[in-house]
Amino acid sequence: MSQELLRIVDNIARDKNIDRESIFVDLEEAMISAARKHFADPESDIAVSIDRQTGEISALKDNKEIDIRQLGRIPAQTAKQVMIQKIRADERDSIYAEFVQRKGEIISGVVVRYEAGTVVVNLDHWTEGFMPKGEQIMGQTHRPGERVRCLILDVKENANQVKIILSRTHPVFIRRLFELEVPEIAEKVIEIRILAREAGYRTKVAVASFDDKVDPVGACVGVRGSRIKNIVEELGGEKIDIVRWHESSQTLVANALMPAKVSEIALCFELGRATVVVDEDQLSLAIGKHGQNVRLAARLTGWDIDILTPEEYNQGIERLTNCVKGAEGADEAIVDKLIALGVISVLDLDDVGVEPLLSELGLESAVAEKLVEMASTEVKAMAAESKQDQPEGIQEEGPTPKEDEELDQAEEQDQTEDIPDKDKEIEATENEELDPEQPQAD
Repeated sequence: MSQELLRIVDNIARDKNIDRESIFVDLEEAMISAARKHFADPESDIAVSIDRQTGEISALKDNKEIDIRQLGRIPAQTAKQVMIQKIRADERDSIYAEFVQRKGEIISGVVVRYEAGTVVVNLDHWTEGFMPKGEQIMGQTHRPGERVRCLILDVKENANQVKIILSRTHPVFIRRLFELEVPEIAEKVIEIRILAREAGYRTKVAVASFDDKVDPVGACVGVRGSRIKNIVEELGGEKIDIVRWHESSQTLVANALMPAKVSEIALCFELGRATVVVDEDQLSLAIGKHGQNVRLAARLTGWDIDILTPEEYNQGIERLTNCVKGAEGADEAIVDKLIALGVISVLDLDDVGVEPLLSELGLESAVAEKLVEMASTEVKAMAAESKQDQPEGIQEEGPTPKEDEELDQAEEQDQTEDIPDKDKEIEATENEELDPEQPQAD
């Protein structure tokens, strides 16, 4: 019986990942509860000890030895219930201690079932994780028995169980996948500076290299797209754009808007706004499907990005010039100063206000106030004109399916341009294997 007890303790400790000593303590406390139940004397001094080497059990009541095996069926049932409760509590503590340290890591599990939209994933023999509907990639369904990789998002300890929250939509999930697929990132040769994601649709990743000999974009894409292809397949076809990080905000904004080619960028630090000028044929690429490209670029760079065509840009400059000319004491040189400040329209001038004109451009207070006042008047006039021009009941609509198809074709064509001669063969094969909106090297 003694050796069998030791084997049982070892099996429980191994299967449930519980400390062996904790199980012995639980057994001793359970036997003490059983003895108190048998003698019906809660005030009695009862002590039980189990030899950790031999498994021998010794019990004392008021310093007199008793045979714990002669207590009877009811005390034995009491000992069983106490022991089960304590071992379950130890198991919860063990699971919590293990997984709370693994928050932010990727874990693999097997889908068990759906519960009101939540996917229950079996992480190991005794532990289940829960992936709420909001943490699942839209459009993806998981079958029972399917193996999935998820991010351990959070670990919560409830009264009866430890709840492990899993996610496949969190941006950190993308970061961890890159660390698994790209050794240079795991080895800190390449760093993911920032990423922006709309789960299930598109992700933009800005990467930088600490080694001048290592191309960060090429390393993340891999030979013939092998590395990025694995990540895309794991995400169910989600498009990933890899861009080169740059300390210059202008260069970073231009990189983030790829595959569109930018003609000019004006940064207004006062408003946190970047006005980007692109040719007419690049406008759809810059905006992207349903505005995804410009929206993700804005989140990636931290700038509020406005996309303009050259005609719209020139119209804005012309209105600004006319507004400045109409102000007493102002000259055309002020227009150049305003453009250098990132103010390229009367809308910007109205938003900026008087203070930056005084501190940055050194204008007189009266001139600055007059400029802002005239800009505000011009903005109201523009709003009234726009309201009159728009027919009643007509609202701006998103791109039609035909426009979406044309956008896909334009992005595919753009990816095949400006490829160095030595990389043409690799890129051509990559375009065959990958989705046309996959990573763009800048």
